[in-house]
Amino acid sequence: MRVLSVNRSLVRLVEVNGKEVPTGIYKEPVHAPVMVHPLGLEEDGQADLKVHGGPYQAVYAYPAEHYAHWQQELNRDHLEPGTFGENLTVSGLLESEVCIGDVHRIGGAVLQVTCERIPCFKLGHKLNRPDILKPFLQSGRSGFYYRVLQTGQVAAGDAIEILERHAEEVTVRALLGMHRLHEGTPDDLRRALKVEALSPLVRKEFEEKLEKN
Repeated sequence: MRVLSVNRSLVRLVEVNGKEVPTGIYKEPVHAPVMVHPLGLEEDGQADLKVHGGPYQAVYAYPAEHYAHWQQELNRDHLEPGTFGENLTVSGLLESEVCIGDVHRIGGAVLQVTCERIPCFKLGHKLNRPDILKPFLQSGRSGFYYRVLQTGQVAAGDAIEILERHAEEVTVRALLGMHRLHEGTPDDLRRALKVEALSPLVRKEFEEKLEKN
């Protein structure tokens, strides 16, 4: 398990459907160690803070293993690290294995998994595929967010060490299924709610679902 690329960007304005919107999705590799703070990578931009960023979505990781699938899907010969807006392009950490609440040491930082990534229209705009959002979710290749338990530097080539695996073993893929793919049972939602590290946004949605049952 390793970090293949560390990526960041400044917020920029892009034109979508005739309107200028701010976005930080255009990440590019950084060829030097980068400090990770509680709200994300140093000098990394996050635009709409109502749905992006914050302590529970401070760092976004995406498995490099998925790149071959998307090259075929998008009919591209090559995709640069950071294509999906991720801060860390990683190897050896798949959504079907990584669990919400797992704690990883990466370089000098200690990070905890909090939720899957739900893309917005800006990913479709960047990839020139406005229709990609549904296939992205249905593929299960969402990547995942971390919160920062210990600040420190991260760099390409850093090993990823699993310090703790959460006892509930709610995988990122299982959470995605419960959250957006109409999968799982009320008991599954209750099990996810036992994970203290679960993103408050997801927690609120699950609690509201359970109240309606």
